[in-house]
Amino acid sequence: MTQPSTDPDQLHDQFNEVWGNPRGWRALTIVNHTSIGLRFLITGGAFFLIGGLLAMLIRTQLALPGYELMEPDAYNQAFTMHGTVMMFLFAVPMMEGLAVYLIPKMLGARDLVFPRLSALGYYCYLFGGIILVSSLLLDLAPKAGWFMYTPLSSAGHMPGMNNDFWLLGITFVEISAVSAGVELVVSILRTRTNGMALHQMPLYAWYILVMAMMIVVGFPPLILGSILLELERAGGLPFFDVARGGDPILWQHLFWLFGHPEVYIIFLPGAGIVSTLIPVFCQRPIIGYRWIVLGVLTIGFLSFGLWVHHMFTVGIPQLAQSFFSGASMLVAIPTGVQIFAWLATLWLGRPVFHVPMLWLVGFLIVFVAGGLTGVMVALVPFDWQVHDTHFVVAHMHYVLVGGMFFPLMAGLYYWLPHFSGRMPSVRLGRWGFWLVFAGFNITFLVMHWTGLIGMPRRVYTYDTGLGWDIPNLISSIGSFIMAIGVATILLDIVLHFRFGLPATKNPWNADTLEWATSLPPSAYNFVSLPDVSDRHPLWKDPDLPDSIARGEHRLTTIDHGRRETWGTDPLTGKVREIIHLPGNSWLPFIASVLLAGLCLSLLTKFYLVALGFTVLTLIVLLRWSWENGAHPAAAPDAKTQPGEPPLHSRTLDGPGLWGMGVTLIANSSLFLSLLFGWFYLWTVAPHWQVPASTDLDGSLLLASAVVLSLGTLWMRLLVARLRRGSHEGLFGGLSLAALLSLAQWALLLWVLLGAGLKPRETTHDAVIFVMLMYALIHCGLATVLTVLQVLRVRIGYVGAKAPYEPVVVEQLWYYNLAVLWAIYLVLVPFPSTWGGA
Repeated sequence: MTQPSTDPDQLHDQFNEVWGNPRGWRALTIVNHTSIGLRFLITGGAFFLIGGLLAMLIRTQLALPGYELMEPDAYNQAFTMHGTVMMFLFAVPMMEGLAVYLIPKMLGARDLVFPRLSALGYYCYLFGGIILVSSLLLDLAPKAGWFMYTPLSSAGHMPGMNNDFWLLGITFVEISAVSAGVELVVSILRTRTNGMALHQMPLYAWYILVMAMMIVVGFPPLILGSILLELERAGGLPFFDVARGGDPILWQHLFWLFGHPEVYIIFLPGAGIVSTLIPVFCQRPIIGYRWIVLGVLTIGFLSFGLWVHHMFTVGIPQLAQSFFSGASMLVAIPTGVQIFAWLATLWLGRPVFHVPMLWLVGFLIVFVAGGLTGVMVALVPFDWQVHDTHFVVAHMHYVLVGGMFFPLMAGLYYWLPHFSGRMPSVRLGRWGFWLVFAGFNITFLVMHWTGLIGMPRRVYTYDTGLGWDIPNLISSIGSFIMAIGVATILLDIVLHFRFGLPATKNPWNADTLEWATSLPPSAYNFVSLPDVSDRHPLWKDPDLPDSIARGEHRLTTIDHGRRETWGTDPLTGKVREIIHLPGNSWLPFIASVLLAGLCLSLLTKFYLVALGFTVLTLIVLLRWSWENGAHPAAAPDAKTQPGEPPLHSRTLDGPGLWGMGVTLIANSSLFLSLLFGWFYLWTVAPHWQVPASTDLDGSLLLASAVVLSLGTLWMRLLVARLRRGSHEGLFGGLSLAALLSLAQWALLLWVLLGAGLKPRETTHDAVIFVMLMYALIHCGLATVLTVLQVLRVRIGYVGAKAPYEPVVVEQLWYYNLAVLWAIYLVLVPFPSTWGGA
């Protein structure tokens, strides 16, 4: 291996050969985080325009009493798709896309840790969004509201494909959200530049870390709910049918277990933008860094205990109402801590009111107003009065638009020179802000009044003389003013790419590392990776961008052909290994196309075709996983420079271990939601029944759990031997583990086939069926992955010098063991002790 070039231009050329993005059709193979992040942002912007157009149709329909721009059915489709597009296809993907673009640059890394996963996530988002939005063109759009409450959304009340578009399309999109969440969590914890300890990370990275973990934990309940509702609509399994033992309120619990954390999933990245920009435009460090971090962590924790405040009117016990009302008000404390820190920084600094700063001030005004009405609706008696009125619509928009859109616009104008290398127009930017700010407040401030005088949500017209005429007209006029403001912003963005003045290096005199790249950035961000021991590296060393570009720092070797970045300690930020990253590939695109085919096959009820797409998807994903670890395609040369740490595939603690761990957290959230549903239905559903025909063999299920316990213990012994540096007997040991896994899976299948379940007749049997299928799928996956390990040991990709992969697979064994024992305890001892067997 040769020494790195000392000529900066030659060094950049060498990096471009390895990291450069192809053009033409091969652009579909790009996995670089900069390109993927921009694609998220552009696609999210397109969906925002669609959602905005639907909003304008809604406001036009409601501008005058008795007006009939749309038929009731079309109006139902419009308001359902407006909420769905804005929440699922715009807000979360835009914030994730911005994080995908920024996080590696802020942390001094060259890319995210799983680039191909980022690409898969984007294509799943794109195809899922296209499938969902296409329902509008087919006049088959969902029309039960963006929350899909049962029984209204069930097949008995709304047959046809409308709601299936929502259930399958949203589930498809959420694959993207969860994959991005896993990607961001692992990248933030494991790929910071040398010396960047947790307490020295940019605040934006803290906000994104909490947001990503909330996605990992908060999205699976809705994924489960969507699966259960689609199984009920397509397969007749009665999870929400009262007559057969279900309960429609279970859907509300599952939806809001996701829905309320999502409010903070949207707000926290926006608040992260605010915490990043205010110090820059005040030219001083933010006040209360540690208090802000503590507040962010507290919000992330508390947000999962608030979901029932959306359900105060469904008849829950008063004690529960009191608890969730108190928790809803408690979350205002950590939010207030951040607001006071921002105000203190503004007070002690010298703020400069560039266009991004205008949006920040607008955010503070709008979001605080939304927070005050949030405290109001947290009070149960008041919530009873305004529930399902336009007051709640106004509150939601003040919180979500104020907490997300205004900071997003501030960040867009702040980072626009980073995207394009040019500065936007100050005049158009100011006009755009004032039009949006005025139009927004005219629209939604008046809407509080409309709700207080009794106008319900989701009505397509109303009679005159109710006092709603003038406020609705004012709101509609305000919405058009806001739309003109958005059009002005879009015009500014489009024109600046051609007519904007070239941006100078670090044009805002910012303090974070993303401004140490070229403008626009190269595919590899940094040709050399610096050591960082300060929260404000560019203020401490203004010449850092130049020294990075000259290759004066570390990890500048590129002639081995690997894409590399540092793997660092999660707490201290000290370098532990070199993470080699996968390059461009067709596999993510192909996998997403097959998943889209699977989604469409399920939508059109061609189940044999869906089975075929499932098999093809599994083949592609297994092919993808084969090119991993010590495979030559993943690490063509295992050598490193003298004094450098080893490649991650030659260690026991690479990013895959962390990725599997975070993925299993998401998986456990889904499984725990299923257990919650089981106990909820058992205790609350009015017609819950245990069929006499059910004959679940508890002893056989116990035998399956015991065999899995033995297999897991055996895997633990094999991994312990690898940790000691020996792979003697690894091939035979893994072969035995695979046989034990297969035997356990066969026993579990025997339990399912012999249980006499009638899942279409009772909710009891339907839930048991889903539980056992969940365990079968995961245990089957563990079997396949263990067999792959056997093959990789035989070929030489796994061993004492490359012990990386069995440690990853071991985690799945542990998870399956916990799941299977939980299922056994829930299905066998619990009914006996409860007295319902």
